[in-house]
Amino acid sequence: MLGRTAEDLFWLSRYVERAENTARLVEVAYRIGLMPREGGGPFEEWRSALMSSGCESGYFARHADLSAEKVIDWMIFDPENPSSVWSCIGVARQNGRAQRTALTQDMWESLNTTWIEMSAFGRNRLSIGDLMALLNWIKQRSALFRGALTGTILRNDTWCFSQLGAFVERADNTARILDVKYYVLLPETSMIGGGVDGRQWGAILRSVSAHRSYQWVYREAYRPWRVAELLILNRQMPRSLAFSYERIHGSLDLVTALHEARLPSLEHARATSEMLRSHEVGEIFQAGLHEFLLGFRARNDVLAGQIALDYHFRG
Repeated sequence: MLGRTAEDLFWLSRYVERAENTARLVEVAYRIGLMPREGGGPFEEWRSALMSSGCESGYFARHADLSAEKVIDWMIFDPENPSSVWSCIGVARQNGRAQRTALTQDMWESLNTTWIEMSAFGRNRLSIGDLMALLNWIKQRSALFRGALTGTILRNDTWCFSQLGAFVERADNTARILDVKYYVLLPETSMIGGGVDGRQWGAILRSVSAHRSYQWVYREAYRPWRVAELLILNRQMPRSLAFSYERIHGSLDLVTALHEARLPSLEHARATSEMLRSHEVGEIFQAGLHEFLLGFRARNDVLAGQIALDYHFRG
């Protein structure tokens, strides 16, 4: 496969996944913003969403103040924000159109229809009351593309680079969502165990579709360290860091077998997957959850760069 094709497929999947995860970050902020507050200003959750998505500096370059309506518009609709849902879906469609022959009809139709329907939304007509319906629609469209990919494509280069893009992005975003509220997990935080604390973690788990999974695995009330364990180390949880890296390692292993060339990105993915397998949640807390998540995201960025080098991406 040409480096240009591999790059377009990798970033197509990254952008579809990013659109979904941006919607999930907005959902976290919206749900927690509705809850009783203990400390912090009225818009702290929206500031956290901006920081977690890497959009804070761009937002304040355009806006002098912080408001829910402005943050929602910036993160979902604003074409000046390269990580907005609008921008992500648009770039994903461009990449899919450039590599149309590499996609199945179902993949292309799901992607193209998503862009057409997204273009029909009026950014100035969206009320806060309509927000949850829109966020659910974004997540459903991402799932539709993922289902078309999984159910119709050969397990070849297209599959491998699409999976790599999706799970590199997912790992990054799960770490970001956890980091939005990492301070709640610190042992000295006084609010741990309170009613507000439980509702906040319930909102975060729902935002990553992990609410029922938590109950199935632990069958107990929310415990911050259990939430971290589920989203970092549980290899059965589809949005966890460990699950993502098993899929990344498997995809690189397959593309290595297809081309009979063992490249550095495979070793890097293997090492990160083994690191996640060998850790226990107690070790992570002892060293500092925030520091662990920052270190993980740095490793994830290095892997993305190494994949680009190994497979001759243009960028």
